[in-house]
Amino acid sequence: MSISIGQLLGRKKPKPTPDEEGRMTLVEHLRELRGRLLKSVIALIIMMIVAWQFYGVLFQLLQHPLDTAVAAINATRDDLTVGVNWGNISSPLMLQLKITFVAALVAASPIWLYQLWAFILPGLHKNERKWSLAFLGTAGPLFIIGVFVGYLAMPKGIQVLLSFTPILEETTIKTQNLLDVSNMLDFILRLLIVFGLAFEIPVFVILLNLVGVLSAARLSKWRAPIIFFIFVFAAVATPSIDPFTMLMLAVPMSALFIISELIARLIDRRRKASLVAAGVDVEKIERAGESKDD
Repeated sequence: MSISIGQLLGRKKPKPTPDEEGRMTLVEHLRELRGRLLKSVIALIIMMIVAWQFYGVLFQLLQHPLDTAVAAINATRDDLTVGVNWGNISSPLMLQLKITFVAALVAASPIWLYQLWAFILPGLHKNERKWSLAFLGTAGPLFIIGVFVGYLAMPKGIQVLLSFTPILEETTIKTQNLLDVSNMLDFILRLLIVFGLAFEIPVFVILLNLVGVLSAARLSKWRAPIIFFIFVFAAVATPSIDPFTMLMLAVPMSALFIISELIARLIDRRRKASLVAAGVDVEKIERAGESKDD
């Protein structure tokens, strides 16, 4: 068995030259995924530490929709008292952990969304990688805007749910609706996260268009069923049952989907022009795609 001098001296083998198109092996993909996850977790931890310092302000922000809803209920009903039940001795600590985590998730959204995009980026062609800055510039703000819209819709949703508390007729007993802090917090945070993720629709639609999964023609063909599904999703995903909260989610989602369809149409048009310039028979490819859809 022959042993080279380099092995005897303990020299490392030279690293393979990276692929120009960014192709990687399975092991390299797993290492890349681990690195991206680690960066996202570090960003979340740092933001949680920062949010922990502003817990008082965050708690007041989450308390404001409840105060607004209770004030609206008290203006129409004098037989109902709304209170808060902390549950047990560990509830305040768990409350603070949950609030700071969601605040960190929102604040760090540009970072972890970019890490998601950067992980997918090597699978794209060079002329498609220029969308990285556009992704970074829109994904985070859209998530934050969605959370803000959910925050605006929250008081109405809470008011509608509280209005279902039954009225006690011909009695001097005053009804008390004691809200469990943990359940109340889950309601608020779930509503905010649902709105934030829903506003990412154009980002992921364009992403699927870039990788060739969804074409603009297919999006146009599926527009009506998708918008119908958006309204069904809004009705199911929003914790409250009032139509106002559902419309606050469904209407922006539908508008964002239409905008993403227009952007996908522009991308397909430019992609088709580049293929025609390269001498590719685009019409043949389109006919094959239409027959496959049928």
